Amino acid sequence: MALPDSITTCLSQPVHYAICKLGFEKKDTYNIDNILSGNGEVCWPAVTEHVCYLESDQSVDYIKSIRSLGPVCESVNSYFKSLTKEQFVIQYASWFHWTNCTEVFLKAFDVLQSTQATEVALGLMKLTSCLERALGDVYLLKGNDCPFLLRDLLASEQLANVFGQAVMNVLRVFIGSPRGLNLRNVLWHGFASPQEIPAKYCAMLLFLTAGLGQLLQTYLLQTKGVLVHRPYVIFISLEELDAFPGKHLTTSIFFIILEILSIAEELVKHSSFVLKIMLPFWIAAFTAFKQSRYADSVILLLPQLETGLRLLFTTTNKCPNRLLTAESSALYTTFDEMLAKHLDNEEVNQLPVVLEEPAMESDFLWDFLNHQEGPRIRDHLSHGEVNLETFPREIANQIVGFAITILCKFSDEDMFSLKEHMVIKPLMNCASCYQARFHPISRLKKQVLECMRSIHLWPELATVPEEQEQKIEGLEGNAEANTLILMISEIISQLQHYMPQNCCSSDDPINSVLTERLLVELCDTRICTLYSPRPVLEVVVVLRKISAQCHQVSQQVIAGAGLRHTQWLNKTLRSRQRHNYRRMLSSVKFLSPVLRLILLLITLELVSVHSVCKKNPFDYQQYLKFLKSVLQYTENLVTYTSPDKNKWEETMELTKTTLIKIKKISDKKLMLMHLAT
Repeated sequence: MALPDSITTCLSQPVHYAICKLGFEKKDTYNIDNILSGNGEVCWPAVTEHVCYLESDQSVDYIKSIRSLGPVCESVNSYFKSLTKEQFVIQYASWFHWTNCTEVFLKAFDVLQSTQATEVALGLMKLTSCLERALGDVYLLKGNDCPFLLRDLLASEQLANVFGQAVMNVLRVFIGSPRGLNLRNVLWHGFASPQEIPAKYCAMLLFLTAGLGQLLQTYLLQTKGVLVHRPYVIFISLEELDAFPGKHLTTSIFFIILEILSIAEELVKHSSFVLKIMLPFWIAAFTAFKQSRYADSVILLLPQLETGLRLLFTTTNKCPNRLLTAESSALYTTFDEMLAKHLDNEEVNQLPVVLEEPAMESDFLWDFLNHQEGPRIRDHLSHGEVNLETFPREIANQIVGFAITILCKFSDEDMFSLKEHMVIKPLMNCASCYQARFHPISRLKKQVLECMRSIHLWPELATVPEEQEQKIEGLEGNAEANTLILMISEIISQLQHYMPQNCCSSDDPINSVLTERLLVELCDTRICTLYSPRPVLEVVVVLRKISAQCHQVSQQVIAGAGLRHTQWLNKTLRSRQRHNYRRMLSSVKFLSPVLRLILLLITLELVSVHSVCKKNPFDYQQYLKFLKSVLQYTENLVTYTSPDKNKWEETMELTKTTLIKIKKISDKKLMLMHLAT
């Protein structure tokens, strides 16, 4: 593996030249009065005239434009440094209101006065993400479905109509185009070290944002339009993110927090995961966490985790050139590619081999960054979709905890005593036990258990006296009903071989097996979710739909039973409604074990689906068809048990037919499961 100390930059030569040198080549002194009116408004024509165009197709000539705008940026930076904070606020605060995060831009002014290079980089990352979000709000004044990528947003006709194409071209020189400075991407993807980002570019983007606010105000007055800000993303169910329990990172005993972070600050100096040029970012991230600046801490850490993994990725896959920023003709080496099973040349990605426990690192990163049902922290932060002032401490806990564990894994042997420290050891233990939480398989497990808990509430439903319940013709009290109950018992008996021992009672096989306790035990089985093949995911999609429909049926039964019982007590039910209510009460007694059986089959399917899909592709396709027929059954159940239908006789007929299908397929399925084991 390449020694981090030997790497002096992660910027390719052309990108390094563009960011660090090109804007400094012209030594002219530019008069700020040329682009700033007496009342503080931006004179846009004087700014846009510095954008140069190619003679061939009149597209932006980014090289000449960066060179020409260099002195302008220097002048703006010097001007802002000459202002006091009070002067800046009085003159510019109102022009940042359109961004819906005025404070972020006002704090960016403080960054310009700082001597800390990390503060400039952090300020730019926050500034660009908030600016992108605000521009997206403006886009929605004239269009729908705001582009996801900043470069597409800046190139849109909608923004050109509001601000003018010349103004948008100025922005594209600084952000959004891989042929320009591309400041947002080189920072958010961890390519730029703190010393490589000139403060004057932060000053210029602050200046341009104020100017955009002035243009927008004029546009809204002319069109009588109103800018509506999209709501921020709110992270919910934070307890699901608790990979590294908060007690290890946040406690009333403050010195424990300081001890963990002081150890982390020592580890970071001796870890092969960290490039020496990036060390200030790590120290700043831990400092921000200690100061309860949780958004800042995560914003600083995420690009460095990407940089460290890119170092491992490029070394193990023998493509060191991919460590550097890509040119405009190629893609960056980012999290998505580094976490993939194969490289773009179809060769196997060797990064998981180096990680030794790839499931932990990869599952964690997929959970927190990529899975659609996960928090997708990097996406939401980098696109300005999160309120930075209220960013959850709980999420910062997890990112910091993960960072510390990966620092430990790639630390020198002489750091053994630190890695074994009593406050670090619990973090390492949590890491080794980590299982995916937001992979579709993991979400299916959660769905199944929630559905089972709901069905287990049925026996507690208020009912009418037993003697008033109506026996359903063809179901209760005859040989056919007994046959169907026996059929469920036989299916359970056949499945016993694939369940924990001693979970079935011969006296009551249905109620002793179809329990929440058994499903919890089965769901605790560790299943490899990393690189799940497409057939597996196809099955999981169907299983999740089945589980969701079962849960909806349960909720409808609970709600319907409660309503009808109240109406029964109040004697407000008509004769037909009373008859239907009694039929419902009899039906749910039989429907409950059938739905619980389906949930058991779903759970057992999870345990075997990888092997079945791999070894028996033809049989897998047949079984998928069967699952879709079960899905159809549950969808019909939702319709029949809905408050406006209440078709309980049809429900039971449909259930009997489906149960016979399950019995027929169970023998075939058991053969598949046997082959899988």
